[in-house]
Amino acid sequence: MDLASLTMLVEIIDSGNLSQAARKLKVTRANVSYHLAQLEKAAGVQLLHRTTRRVEPTEVGARLYQHGLSIRNEMRAAQETIANLSQGLVGRVGISVPSGYGQLVMSHWLIEFKRLYPGIVLDVLFENRADNLRDDVDIAIRVLPEPPPSLVARPLGDVHYVACASREYVREHGLPGTLQALRDSPLITSSVMGKHLRLSAYRDGERHEIMLEPTLISEHFPFLRQGILAGLGVGLVPDYVVRDQLAAGEILSTLDEYRLSIFGTHMYLLYLSNRHQTRAVRTCIAFLLEKAGAAGA
Repeated sequence: MDLASLTMLVEIIDSGNLSQAARKLKVTRANVSYHLAQLEKAAGVQLLHRTTRRVEPTEVGARLYQHGLSIRNEMRAAQETIANLSQGLVGRVGISVPSGYGQLVMSHWLIEFKRLYPGIVLDVLFENRADNLRDDVDIAIRVLPEPPPSLVARPLGDVHYVACASREYVREHGLPGTLQALRDSPLITSSVMGKHLRLSAYRDGERHEIMLEPTLISEHFPFLRQGILAGLGVGLVPDYVVRDQLAAGEILSTLDEYRLSIFGTHMYLLYLSNRHQTRAVRTCIAFLLEKAGAAGA
């Protein structure tokens, strides 16, 4: 059985179709189709169910996929070992972080990581997405109610939202004292692509939910903080966004008896269990878990 065809089967199944696999491998679709045909001929059975959009492995195809995945991961590990024998820690780490937490908290950690490991290429995406990991992302940091079962999830801590406003806003309008009054206020908050914006509020074991219609929306949390300080409305942001301003009394909070959540109450570090992790990726995961643990202590 040809090992090149076996590892190509892994790429086809991971990509979802032959065309996408060909683009990823930088070969023609005909080349991918040829290797698949040769592998099915050697196996003597059909390995994939084909539709107009996707391919799905047959039972035999799924078993061969696991063998091919192990072989591919071992080859990558061997290549990494050879590279590390001749130079310091190198490689690429693709990481996707939430825009707010990434800008205000994790950016300092990532700068420190880069100083410690100058040979690692750090590719950082600041984004609020609800989807799973993509080919160019090794690690994703997400705020979620529950992590996807298809991914390995390492908890980074709880996320606490606050409803708050500047002293100027409070002098003119007061603070909303109920969830309905909060909903009717001019709201300043963020959103996630593909998600309806709703607020969950927990108190005394009860959960309340209201739909939100913000008047100022951005993924850039320093900008949201500016809007709150400018008295443009009531902010609904994670506490780390306005922690210093709350301590200084520039911003006042309300509805503190509730535990508020928009996208989830927990933050997770996510990665794929079946993707080979280079030493660079493993080092980055360990570094971020240590930083998050120290921050929560």
